[in-house]
Amino acid sequence: MGLRREGRELALQMLYAQDSLKGDLRETLRGFRDGVDAPQRVREFAEGLVQGVLEHQEEIDEAIRSRSKNWSLSRMPRVDLNIMRLATFELLHRPDIPKKVSINEAIEIAKKFGDKESPAFVNGILDELVPCAKHEEQGD
Repeated sequence: MGLRREGRELALQMLYAQDSLKGDLRETLRGFRDGVDAPQRVREFAEGLVQGVLEHQEEIDEAIRSRSKNWSLSRMPRVDLNIMRLATFELLHRPDIPKKVSINEAIEIAKKFGDKESPAFVNGILDELVPCAKHEEQGD
């Protein structure tokens, strides 16, 4: 497994913990720093993703909400929602990461951490975001 995949999986776990506990982000990050054996580069990438998601969460959640038909965010499985938050952050705010990579990584992580419906659900929402992400990238 590559360093970025490992970082995305760690970021998912951090977001899930943060989402579940509703605690202080610093405490969540400290818990992962102390309790997770991962290379420094993996942790730095993961923490950057988590901080980016939390910094832009309103925008990210609105992007997901507006593209999910018949699903409110509160009804979505927490794992799927946090996978989509990570990928949406990458799609909208990380031009250094190819959009296909962000989507494919999200699908693979959904296969590992979600249920059997998760990969298709995640893919369906993220595919709707790609035109929006390209539009913002071009500055139109």
